[in-house]
Amino acid sequence: MARPLPETELQEAVELVKDWSSLHGARIFITGGTGFFGKWLLEVLGAAERAFNLKIEAVVLSRDPVIFLQTMPHLQNQSWLRFHTGDITTLETPSGRFSHVIHGAASSDARDYARDPMAMYRTIVEGTRRVLEVMAKQDSFRMLFLSSGAVYGPQPPDLEHIPEDYPLPLILDNPLESYAQAKREAEALVVEACRSRGLVCPIARCFAFSGPHLPLDQHFAFGNFVRDALNGGPIRITGDGTPVRSYLYASEMAGWLFTLLIKGGSTTYHVGSDQGLTIRNLAYAIGNFSSVSVEGGVEPPPGIRPARYVPALTRMSKCFGIRQTIGLEETIARTMQWHRG
Repeated sequence: MARPLPETELQEAVELVKDWSSLHGARIFITGGTGFFGKWLLEVLGAAERAFNLKIEAVVLSRDPVIFLQTMPHLQNQSWLRFHTGDITTLETPSGRFSHVIHGAASSDARDYARDPMAMYRTIVEGTRRVLEVMAKQDSFRMLFLSSGAVYGPQPPDLEHIPEDYPLPLILDNPLESYAQAKREAEALVVEACRSRGLVCPIARCFAFSGPHLPLDQHFAFGNFVRDALNGGPIRITGDGTPVRSYLYASEMAGWLFTLLIKGGSTTYHVGSDQGLTIRNLAYAIGNFSSVSVEGGVEPPPGIRPARYVPALTRMSKCFGIRQTIGLEETIARTMQWHRG
């Protein structure tokens, strides 16, 4: 059972959007609304509703709304929140018309696409196709598609920040890259739907994040290190600890995504942090904050350049004046405080 997010952090995300007026009376269909992204988006949407009386209605696709609300009891009995029971690949048309869509349904757990890459592929590609088919019955709407920075494939180690216009590979032949290939094909479906119907469909290529609701038992280094620290340590590094990642705190993530839903154009935007650090340095930062030891991290072979996964944020900065303001230390402190209650 998850506790509510701090009201100060919800208001922080709400204020990042600056102008919610275009969502007054909006009816929003959300897929992927019960995972890490979705939990933050729903709680921030609720905070915006309380702050501005927007008269929003959010309809969230879920295979089991009862179980979800059991884990998030503070979202029960919210007048603005509804659920549509179903699966993304067999989606039946929800009743009524929608002014906005947020489509993000897909497991981000690497174990899923390692076990059955084709199932992951179908969920993302066919799920996107199904959402677009269902929404084709709507007269007009804005759609935010939650894609991934993984679409670029491995980032060249000598490229400090990958730009939005970096060319995408035609084929990713590693079976473990099925997630990246599926997201890329789903993007193509969204772009074609925008072109043929004259819709506005911003695409958010999302990178790595931190904060409450991030899973502590998947392939996310930040979540695994927080889990180890909460258990009293030691924090364990697998591999050599040299890959470079960056972490955007979830309140900023949510504020940026709602900004794109409301104001974004039909192009791609990076959502993430441009402040890279190694996995080893992340482990020691969390260990130092929690006063626990760090173990592991074998030395890499000589001459190996660290893998990177760090975006440039050119469009978010140029179009909306947005930049990251929450640093690593604050990110760790907030996350640990939420988990410890």
